[in-house]
Amino acid sequence: MRRLAGRSAVVLGVLLLAGCGGTATREKWVDKLPLPADTLTMAMAEPGVHGGRFVVGATSSPKTFNPIMSNENSSTDVIQRMFVALTDIDYMTQADIPVLAKSWTISEDGRTVTYTMRRGACFSDGHPITSDDVKFSFDVVMDPVVHPSMQDGLKMEVDGKSVPFTYSAPDSYTFVVTSPMQDALLLSHIANVRVVPRHILEPAFKAGSFAAAYNTATPPESLVTSGAWKLGAYAENEKTVLARNPYWFGVDAKGKRLPYLDEIVFRVAKDQDAASQMFHAGELDGLDNVKTEDYQQFMSEASAKGFTLHDVGPSFNTNFIWFNLHKVREAGNGKKVGSPKVEPWKYALFANRDFRRAVSFAIDREAMIKGPLFGYGIKNWQLLTAGNPRWYDSTVTAADHDPEQAKKLLDGLGLIDRNNDGVREDAQGHDVAFTIIYNGDNKLRAGMATLMQDDLAKVGIKLTPSGIDFNTLIAKTRADQDYDVCLLGLGSAVPADPGMGANFWKSTGPAHYWNMKQPDGKPDTPAEARINEAFQRNVSSMDLAARKAAYHDMSQTLNDEAFLIWLPTLMMKLPVSSRFGNVQPSPMPHRILWNADVLFVKHPDGKH
Repeated sequence: MRRLAGRSAVVLGVLLLAGCGGTATREKWVDKLPLPADTLTMAMAEPGVHGGRFVVGATSSPKTFNPIMSNENSSTDVIQRMFVALTDIDYMTQADIPVLAKSWTISEDGRTVTYTMRRGACFSDGHPITSDDVKFSFDVVMDPVVHPSMQDGLKMEVDGKSVPFTYSAPDSYTFVVTSPMQDALLLSHIANVRVVPRHILEPAFKAGSFAAAYNTATPPESLVTSGAWKLGAYAENEKTVLARNPYWFGVDAKGKRLPYLDEIVFRVAKDQDAASQMFHAGELDGLDNVKTEDYQQFMSEASAKGFTLHDVGPSFNTNFIWFNLHKVREAGNGKKVGSPKVEPWKYALFANRDFRRAVSFAIDREAMIKGPLFGYGIKNWQLLTAGNPRWYDSTVTAADHDPEQAKKLLDGLGLIDRNNDGVREDAQGHDVAFTIIYNGDNKLRAGMATLMQDDLAKVGIKLTPSGIDFNTLIAKTRADQDYDVCLLGLGSAVPADPGMGANFWKSTGPAHYWNMKQPDGKPDTPAEARINEAFQRNVSSMDLAARKAAYHDMSQTLNDEAFLIWLPTLMMKLPVSSRFGNVQPSPMPHRILWNADVLFVKHPDGKH
């Protein structure tokens, strides 16, 4: 998710004349609007003052500003500042907290939640936010044609059928949601739905064009938001500026309207190296995507340059590869329904569990930790990493480095180097060779791909790494499905709980990367049917031990089949200027700006 570029670039140049976090060129903000009847007092470590901006680094622009259609971090990092839900999660305590809803009640059977919404809450254009907007947002999310990824979290398996949540708006300030059966994450699944303005977007929905609404060509003044921030300006591959929503209902303990900052600026660097250079030059206030090889320089310069390198422990982000197992779902372009998207001989390899496991056995993860991770990494075999002590399962196993076992499996499949060129061939003479794509701006993944190329060559497989633009990668893997193998990963859901991953775990999900959006109730493999069943056990139980047992079954089945081949994850350190108050980095995204509405400039004349 990541043109107006010509016009926006000029505006942005003016905005940045004050420098990083500066306030010199703009007047102090004065709140000229009356507070709503129902304000939200935000928790924070210390009260702040208004003014200034926070400039954060990014290596990709948003692909969309549509909170219902966004799927990847470059978009959601920005969007989640602009749109809110009925409730949210406190990143420090993991407790559910009110946002658009000021309170809620849950029925005795645990299936129905009734929300009482805030009176006086408004969108960024001053239009009241009511339950009609919430219902409209749910209508879009549950639409079978639009079918965004979050829809899968609002369905449950009942007697072998996928049954959706039901919802209603009995009056302007009441919203009711009922799940088909008990849901351990009822509030969080509902909170996946960010509220969008019905009065602006309903025409697009009725016209069948909602998926294209709020794209990056939308003029900032036309993009109406429900959160603390609105779009100020956008220049593709340069920067995205968020400005304060003057109607926001959040306040501090003294009753002062939030957010404190005038702006948040996401400045785009071509890659991690360029982003680090920008930070060291004082052009950025924070960076949440740092290469491990740069940690030493950050540590040595922190005091002199006035920033703190926060140690947040094992990243919640994962790295893995998968093989393209997609089949044609609709006939066209000379392909029949059911035929593989890749060449048939490649599909025969990719669909074979022993081949996938052989690839996993060939990979030397210790070398990755010593090499591209510079020692700041740990092995990881599951979606929820060791950074998440509540859910990390140390008993989950997978095929780790054992090249002799890899060769044995490949021999057993009849893949033999028949011409002594170092590359195995199948029975038809095809070289066992394929290309792996990854986002080229990520130096860690580039290093991992290079090491995998060497590892696989040692067992007779030819791997060709190809670093490409992130948006191109998204198009290839999600729309065209025109690729062999992909190296990517997943960030953490909020909250970081397996039940929040329906779009990944369920065979119908749009983030079930190796074979997305399989027909409802008809998974392509028995193993995926077992994962579906285990996921359902996880979300429908209120007993934590039972949920953990189900999560183990989901993870172990995934690994036994090697649908994903896991790679190490990093130990994360995040640099943030010491000039800002209320900075509390988290392993969950956005790791620095999750509490952006309470950040404030406490040292305007500091070095960073």
